[in-house]
Amino acid sequence: MAFEPFFHFMRGIRGKLNSGALTGASGGQNAQQIAYVRNLQKEIKQSDDLHLPLNQLSVVIFDIETTGFYPEKGDDIISIGAVRMVGDTICDDTFYSLIRLEKELPVKIEQLTGLTSEMLKDAPALADVMMQFYHFTKNSTLVAHHANHEKSFLQSANWKLFRTPFKYRIVDTSFLYRVAEPECQFYRLEELCDYNQIPIVNRHHALGDAKLTAELWRIYIKKVQDLGCHTLHDVYHRIAKQS
Repeated sequence: MAFEPFFHFMRGIRGKLNSGALTGASGGQNAQQIAYVRNLQKEIKQSDDLHLPLNQLSVVIFDIETTGFYPEKGDDIISIGAVRMVGDTICDDTFYSLIRLEKELPVKIEQLTGLTSEMLKDAPALADVMMQFYHFTKNSTLVAHHANHEKSFLQSANWKLFRTPFKYRIVDTSFLYRVAEPECQFYRLEELCDYNQIPIVNRHHALGDAKLTAELWRIYIKKVQDLGCHTLHDVYHRIAKQS
């Protein structure tokens, strides 16, 4: 993804984003934000990352926490966490933000995540956080654990806020372990972490889960390379043959 043409513009509005000047109290969409994201989407080259060697691929592993499973029914994103990796190396470069919630957080979500309505009422608006997250991703490939959840919420938010489709590729971690261990019956993040002897820390915290997913990605990158898959294209091709 080619982001450089927009970095000067982004720097110019970053201060306003942090102050909320562009979105107002309700976090509503803004013409500058919409123009920025639409231009950003036009610059995405979806095929570039498919043929890069996995040991050189720059990825952003991310996770979101939400109030439920269905954005079309009014469920909201309440936090985003992300960590950057290059190949199988986890970088000391992270992103985390709570997201403003105007309504009461369901009790079961409070119990699951440790977040509260009080913590979210003064958090940044979703539009601001999405812009900052897009800036953090730069030209990296996005990765999530069982990514349909993340993709459905980001697609919904991107259209609602910026009136543009969500065009980023999100690579699912399951693509790797389906190739490396096709008989594996584990699905949940904590099960796979336990199976791979990864200590489970800060589960159901967006940044904590992103870090756990990064550890899984690091392990399975090595495993698929040992099997002869050296690019994402190789991984997708192997999965197609298994289907």
